[in-house]
Amino acid sequence: MAKLFFSYSHKDEDLRNELETHLATLKRKGLIEAFHDRRIPAGAHLDDAIDAYLEEADVILCLASPDFIDSEYCYSREMTRAFERDAAGEAKVIPVIVRHCDWPNTPLANLRGTPRDNRPVKSWPDRDEAWLDVARDVRAALLAADDGVRSFKDNVAAVAMPASYVAPVMARPRSANVAVERRFTDLDRDRFVRQTFEFVTEFFANSVAEVQARAPDVEGSIVNLDANRFTAAAYRDGRKAAAITVYMGGMSRTGREISFHLTDDGATNTSNGSFYVTDDEGELAFKSLFGNLGGSQEKLVGPEEVAEQIWSAFFDPMSRSR
Repeated sequence: MAKLFFSYSHKDEDLRNELETHLATLKRKGLIEAFHDRRIPAGAHLDDAIDAYLEEADVILCLASPDFIDSEYCYSREMTRAFERDAAGEAKVIPVIVRHCDWPNTPLANLRGTPRDNRPVKSWPDRDEAWLDVARDVRAALLAADDGVRSFKDNVAAVAMPASYVAPVMARPRSANVAVERRFTDLDRDRFVRQTFEFVTEFFANSVAEVQARAPDVEGSIVNLDANRFTAAAYRDGRKAAAITVYMGGMSRTGREISFHLTDDGATNTSNGSFYVTDDEGELAFKSLFGNLGGSQEKLVGPEEVAEQIWSAFFDPMSRSR
C-alpha cells in the first residue's frame, strides 16, 4: 500500500476534502493510505508527526494555490523536502493545481501537473470532472512506479497491485493518426451551457465579494432572479457605478447561449454580448459576439474565459469611476 501525503494550505481545506473523496476508490482497493495534518492525534507534536509522515510518503500531492505559495511552512519546509525525496527517487511529487496562482514560477513547474492542461480545479464548470482527472493521474503514477522512468520505493507497485492485475502489454507499432472526432449530443451541449452559467454565477459572487473586501467605499449585490438569470450591481460611495444582467439564452433557435447587457433590469430581450456553444474543433467551447462592445471573436473560449469577459464588461466602467 502506497502512503500518500497532502501538502496544502488550511485555506484550501475544503478542496483537499473534495480530492480525498475522489480518491476513495484507491483507498477501498487498498492502493493508498492517505495522510494530512488533520489526522494527527491530540497530544502529538505537530511538526514531528508531519515530518515523520512526509519521510514515509510514497506520493506527495502539493495543492498549488496562492496560499500554498505564501505559506512558509508549505512552500519552504514541506515542498523543499518533498523535492529532495523526489530527486532521490524515494517519492513522487505531483502538483495539483487547485486555484489560479504563480506556480509556473516555482519548482512545481518542473513536474507535470494535474488536472489536464494545468487548469486550476476551481476554474472547471464541473469540479467533479477535474477531480476525476486528478484521481486518474494519481492512479497512473502508482501504476508507473516501477516502469524505470521514475521509481520510488520498489515494493509499492508490487504490494499495491491486486492479485488479478495483469501488466499492460507493450505498445505495438501503429500510426499516431488514429484520433476520431467526438460527436456531441444535444444533452452534452445543454449541460455544457448550464454548467458554464452556474460557474459564471459563482464567479461573479466571489468577485464582487473580493472587490468589497479590497475597497471599503464599494458595495455590490448579486440577485438570482431565477435558474436562468442573475443581476449584479456595484456602488461606489452610494452611487451606482456598474450594473449587468446575465442570462441563459439569446437570439438563436437553440437557446444555447449565455448573454448579458449592461443594466440590472433583468430583461432577456436585449444584449450587449453573447457566447454561443460550438463544437467545430471536436470539443465543446464558446464563440463570442459582442454587439457594440467590439464585434465577434473567432477564438474559442472556455467557461473561465466566458466568466472573465463578462466580468470585465461589468467591472471596467466601475474601475474607472471616481
